Formats: sequence, C-alpha cells, structure tokens
Amino acid sequence: MTDLDMRPAGPSDIDAVLRFWRAAAEGTSITDDEDGVARLLARDPGALILAERDGRIAGTVIAGFDGWRCSVYRLAVRPDCRRQGVATALMSAAEQRFLAVGGRRIDAMVLEANERAHRTWGSAGYHREDHWRRWVKALRPHPGPPAT
Repeated sequence: MTDLDMRPAGPSDIDAVLRFWRAAAEGTSITDDEDGVARLLARDPGALILAERDGRIAGTVIAGFDGWRCSVYRLAVRPDCRRQGVATALMSAAEQRFLAVGGRRIDAMVLEANERAHRTWGSAGYHREDHWRRWVKALRPHPGPPAT
C-alpha cells in the first residue's frame, strides 16, 4: 500500500489516537486513556505505530517490546479503510520493529469474539494457542470510556 504514511505516534497524537480507538477498535482497556498512552510512549518509544492516509489515522498497532517478549495490541483499522492492506502494512511494520530489536516471537492479543480479527491474524501466519489463557488483575478500577 503506497498511499500510507507509517510513523511512530508521539505525545501530540494521544487525543487523536484515543478518538480513533473509540471509533475503530474492538473492546476497551483500563489503559485506554491519556495517561495510559502517555506511559506507553514514554516507556517504549516507537511502540505505537500509526498508518495515515491523507493526514488521517487509517490504522494503529502497538508493537511493544519489554526486552523479553514482543507483544502486539490494538491492531485497529478505520472502517472505511478495511480490506485495503492497512492491517497488513501495520503488521509488517510491527514485525520489522521486532526484528530490529532482536525479538524472537510475537504474541498478539485478539478478542475471542472478534471473528474478523481471527481471520486477519490467521491469514498473516499467526496461530491460536489454546493451551494458554490470559490471567489478569486490575490494579485500580476501570473508569469506563471517557465521556464525549
């Protein structure tokens, strides 16, 4: 996809990214707020990758690396840009980032009920590992989606 501009998000992108996720991403997270995204950008610069078309966010992916594991979150594509190679370009950018930092394997967080995402990840060569389950504990209550 040659009409996409790929770049890492910076602090000035936080509000636009949060608006984008409310419109284009499935599910919500306790970290879907200004503080959560700012902490990500401070801790792992370059992890939040934006795909832009005509100056607007067409898609996002978080390609986080903690020195041990490569983890992918928030692969989201604007509804009117789906099935146009945006997700493929974002996944390729994430994989290139991981190769550059010495990553060995990628774990992707994919909502169980998101069948469209299952097909996307499967067609990109990823497979589900049913012998693992995610265990979570919130350190503070989730405030819910921000008021608009």
